[in-house]
Amino acid sequence: MNKVVLIGRLTKDPELKFTPGAGTAVTQFTIAVDRRYQKEKEKEADFIPIVVWGKQAESTANHMAKGRLIGVSGRIQVRNYDTKDGGKRYVTEIVADDVQFLDYGNKNQSGGASGGSRTYEEGITQMDDDGEIPF
Repeated sequence: MNKVVLIGRLTKDPELKFTPGAGTAVTQFTIAVDRRYQKEKEKEADFIPIVVWGKQAESTANHMAKGRLIGVSGRIQVRNYDTKDGGKRYVTEIVADDVQFLDYGNKNQSGGASGGSRTYEEGITQMDDDGEIPF
């Protein structure tokens, strides 16, 4: 089974491109995903390249920007290609099946909770406890 679920922040604005011939939309971006850390160490992050195809690629490029929180589920893919100097390069990336905008707002606004955008944590509402069992 090859399944990955990640939540992280975009490190820069997504790049929207179209394939030659068919013109299929493809967006590439990198997210910073926090690692678990020990008490005395500073936070560390992994920077993971993501590829999204089709309509989701267009939506991601149009609505997400650097610093925004995003959820991605998909699969790990390792591919290789030959360089101009005859060497071989290997690329490991996540090919997204599903993308969730967790920090939503106008693309022109800065990332984070400022500027009227809602973060994932702010979107969770706490229910009042009236002592009744809800089922």
